[in-house]
Amino acid sequence: MTSSTPIEPAFLDSLKWGADGLIPAIVQDAESGDVLMMAWMDRPAVLRTIETGQTHFYSRSRGQAWHKGGSSGHVQHVEEIRVDCDADVLLIRARQVGGACHEGYRSCFFRKVDDSGGLEVSGSRVFDPGKVYGSGH
Repeated sequence: MTSSTPIEPAFLDSLKWGADGLIPAIVQDAESGDVLMMAWMDRPAVLRTIETGQTHFYSRSRGQAWHKGGSSGHVQHVEEIRVDCDADVLLIRARQVGGACHEGYRSCFFRKVDDSGGLEVSGSRVFDPGKVYGSGH
């Protein structure tokens, strides 16, 4: 007898999910090693990421699932998923198409703290967010 329900990977049960059912996921460029972004995943997002080979997350502010690149086309093709030593953070190594940041940068970490304690932009935009997401962005 076969089941129509897919079998969940065993590692999911070893993860330390937060009280809200979420786990932080850091996305790293598989080629350069640059950190592209951090987002939250729930169990369905991890499963959907494994199933599709592209990253899926859970938005705490919107209270819903989202597919990275779903509206922009700037998807992330997953090369591997790693689990940290405490099993409470995921590291996703991926090939980024376009920019990871909704503000138009390759990485969400495009600002650095300068010597005076202010923020300095250290990256260049790779796309115009107004054209991708509309003028309301």
